[in-house]
Amino acid sequence: MTILGMQLTAHECATVADKASVAQATAVAAARLVRGRWQCQRCGQRAFAPLPAGGGYCTACVGMSRVELGAKLWRFPSGPAPLGGPLTWHGTLTAAQAAGAQAAIESFAAGRDHLFWAVTGAGKTEMLFPLIAASLAQQQRVAVVSPRIDVVLELAPRLQAAFIGTPVAVAYGGVPWPVRDAPLTVATTHQMLRYFQHFDLMIIDEVDAFPFSQTPMLAHACQQAVRGVTVYLSATPPRALQRAAARGAIGVSTLARRFHGAPLPVPVVWRAKLPHLPHALPPIVWRLLARVQASGRRCLLFVPDTRWVAPLAAQLQANGWTATGVHASDPARLAKVAAFRQGQYDCLVTTTILERGVTIPRCAVLVLAADNAQFNWAALVQMAGRAGRAAASPDDPVWFIAQHWSWAMVVARHEIRVMNAQPVTA
Repeated sequence: MTILGMQLTAHECATVADKASVAQATAVAAARLVRGRWQCQRCGQRAFAPLPAGGGYCTACVGMSRVELGAKLWRFPSGPAPLGGPLTWHGTLTAAQAAGAQAAIESFAAGRDHLFWAVTGAGKTEMLFPLIAASLAQQQRVAVVSPRIDVVLELAPRLQAAFIGTPVAVAYGGVPWPVRDAPLTVATTHQMLRYFQHFDLMIIDEVDAFPFSQTPMLAHACQQAVRGVTVYLSATPPRALQRAAARGAIGVSTLARRFHGAPLPVPVVWRAKLPHLPHALPPIVWRLLARVQASGRRCLLFVPDTRWVAPLAAQLQANGWTATGVHASDPARLAKVAAFRQGQYDCLVTTTILERGVTIPRCAVLVLAADNAQFNWAALVQMAGRAGRAAASPDDPVWFIAQHWSWAMVVARHEIRVMNAQPVTA
């Protein structure tokens, strides 16, 4: 039975469930009145639009099958979790990582939510391994979720390699569902809309990332899908989580250094006039790219506008670079990113879709038009965090190219310097 712990509409039930399974489910109203307004019981939002034949439907989560007024949601029981295997990872945590992992285990044992507040490249994924192992040892279900498909695709093989004997289910938009019932699930946060009180441990990676931070229904989906502890991961956690940790409402593990102990690269700002973008790169960019090439590195070139990607990639190609570009709606996005990882390109022009979850050894970062309003301070920190992640090249350069200083640029550099100034405990 692959629909354990799910909550489905009638249409979804007709697609994937048999009558015997539906008979075991609990039917609830798909929407209810809350202070005079309809609220969707799947996504928690109050965004209903009328239907031509009467009634209405929730517009917030319509992409996951339509929730209509007067309809039902079927919530299926979870049942016992499948058996998971032990941790098979043979790496070693630093003293700081081990202390952070132990703090999370103690929060989990106490039934308390927990925040991993760690710089980019600190080894947050490896720090999760002992916690996941502790939950699996109790025959519990674990979900590791992220707002970004790219992050899911990076995490899934790493987790499977760390728990070789544990079945791992992977779910994101565009792959067949329902996925197999597994003790360990790796998924996008959108997929949590289909679950109800199913997971004993929910780990939300990149909790501050778009679209999670700007889409309340995703936080609601995760809260509804978990019946135990939630662990949040971020290098730039929202202020609400920082305050909760400060007052002791949730546990916290703080790491100010990457696993290799080197400080974060501090972005160097280059002021330049940018009147001809995206049709002509300024001279300073070509000079910096020449440095990248001379050092044997590759380059991630971040831009604020999807429309800049293709013309800038074409310019690079015309000047001898093996380059390509990606953005969120690019159908070849995943293949291009995989090719860049494998060294088939020496420059990748990208929007902020790659600001997280990507580790490329010996990779410089160049943010073009860093003063653009599309880049907030957290995005700039995350983009800068793509550099220097490997122990073999902790000094990968980061450059912000801008016409003017922006407040976001000032704050991003300040936050990086503050983390670098924290005492090293390992």
